[in-house]
Amino acid sequence: MTGIVNTAQAEAWNGYEGEHWAAHADRYDAVNGGLNDCLLDRVGPDDRVLDIGCGNGQLTRLAAARARSAAGIDLSGPMLATARARAADVPNVTFEQGDVQVHPFAEGGFDLAISRFGVMFFADPVAAFANVRRALSPGGRLAFLCMTALAGTDLGRVFGALAAYFPQPTGPDGSGPTSFADPDRTRAVLTEAGFEDVVCTRVEADQVWGRDVPDAARFIAGWGPVRHHLAMVDSATAARATEALAAALEPFAGPDGVRLRGTAWLVTGRRS
Repeated sequence: MTGIVNTAQAEAWNGYEGEHWAAHADRYDAVNGGLNDCLLDRVGPDDRVLDIGCGNGQLTRLAAARARSAAGIDLSGPMLATARARAADVPNVTFEQGDVQVHPFAEGGFDLAISRFGVMFFADPVAAFANVRRALSPGGRLAFLCMTALAGTDLGRVFGALAAYFPQPTGPDGSGPTSFADPDRTRAVLTEAGFEDVVCTRVEADQVWGRDVPDAARFIAGWGPVRHHLAMVDSATAARATEALAAALEPFAGPDGVRLRGTAWLVTGRRS
């Protein structure tokens, strides 16, 4: 890997977190894939696309089908192994392991940078987006999805059921996965990084978390932040928290699985 400054995230995504996402690639795509078209609709046939935090590579492959080429970059070795295996028959896709904050992208090598929930964990977001800006051609575009605040959302309701047993597993709104939940902060970061015409649009889609409540509860309990907090409490408390999680999922269960209405910010801008 060429240079890492975000060492904490590199450790997580090359450890349990990345291994869990790689082992459950289809399930995470079922959670997040409903919003793919928000990004793919911006891909043109002549575009050279950069997928930031590409993970298991579903979005990268789909972008490649519409573009001249697509390249994915991620910190996670386990997920990149999955991404490469699944793109073995896609000739215009490449994947590279690296830290977006410092990766030596070819200047002006891409026309469009996209990301599906892969930009929220930069140690220095201004530096990361400035580096992405340098990787874009003049007038190049940026479009990414990031989490909204959890308050008032279906996922916030589910995680709220765990509040009696341990802290919010994603951290306070505005940090961690919700670090770009405030559009004013997002616009400020991107403007400082050299982007113009920054727009934040709230979008929604169904997220499939499991085939039934026990299945969805096991999956969420195995997700890194929840698993971490479950391990920090005694076994009896962990059992009660897991029961509360299942109960919170019950209202979202139906014949086609456990579906939560997911919310995100679609953030767009262009290189100045």
